Amino acid sequence: MDSAQVKIYTIEDIYALPEGQRAELIDGRMYMMAPQRTIHQRLVGRLGQKIANYIDGRNGDCEVLPAPFAVFLYGDDKNYVEPDLSVICDRTKIDDRGCSGAPDWIIEIVSPSNPYMDYNIKLFKYRTAGVREYWIVNPATHTVNVYDFENETESNQYKFDDVIPVCIYEDFSIRIADLI
Repeated sequence: MDSAQVKIYTIEDIYALPEGQRAELIDGRMYMMAPQRTIHQRLVGRLGQKIANYIDGRNGDCEVLPAPFAVFLYGDDKNYVEPDLSVICDRTKIDDRGCSGAPDWIIEIVSPSNPYMDYNIKLFKYRTAGVREYWIVNPATHTVNVYDFENETESNQYKFDDVIPVCIYEDFSIRIADLI
């Protein structure tokens, strides 16, 4: 019995997409990205601003970069993601193309069209790539799942009204309800 050939995509295929079309690449499989809703963009902007203000207020070395920003998790040509927010503390990982290697902290805002991607596929990829902290912010359920990969394997779930401690910064917390 012949099985159908599955096309394996590379970063070259990502860069060959038509202008304005966005996709991510995980293990050679391409995932097209749809335009985002207003709440998604509002959360990306305000979370990014809050985190950047915290870092700048302490003369920190980390940089906050919003999507679309290329992250090459493993340094291969079959994995390319655009996290909603990437916090990168090792600036030698950043060049004109994006980030080579794992950011320290990634935040994904769940899209109604594909929550499985954030809760399963990316969760595994980010953990194995060396991301220190991963947040999944879900506007539909008003919850935030926080994964502290550096210190534990279990996640903590918070509501938007909760004060959420940031794992990579001991003296920083965020209340999502204050941002929307």
